[in-house]
Amino acid sequence: MISYNAALVYSVVLAAAADGRVEEDELKTIKSMTLGLPIFVGFDDAKFFETAAACTDLLTEEDGLDAAIEIIRQSLPTKLCPTAYALACDVVAVNGIATQEELRFLEMLRHELAVDRLTAAAIERGSAARYARYRDDDGPE
Repeated sequence: MISYNAALVYSVVLAAAADGRVEEDELKTIKSMTLGLPIFVGFDDAKFFETAAACTDLLTEEDGLDAAIEIIRQSLPTKLCPTAYALACDVVAVNGIATQEELRFLEMLRHELAVDRLTAAAIERGSAARYARYRDDDGPE
């Protein structure tokens, strides 16, 4: 098992890497989370890269994604499972486009962490609202 903070880092790193590339916006969002969110108070920022590297190393192994998600599940207290899902959703939403790979990862994470559909829908809608973009040609919606 890893610390709950490390498990949260795993969830956002996996979300960023789900589509095979990590965008600058995703990295900035992750860094902002670890530096500013109350859940990360006490997390040694110097361990971030070590934790992220351990997570990405798992992805090189056979069934590495499943193993990483299982580590997250085992390491998180039940009450923090929706938090991990919310943070992952924010990372996916930050660039305004959710790829099929990212959506599949979120589905896997939601199932493994037993985040119910209603809670997940609320989290997803909140992430979409926080990272919404507006263009004048979007129309009067």
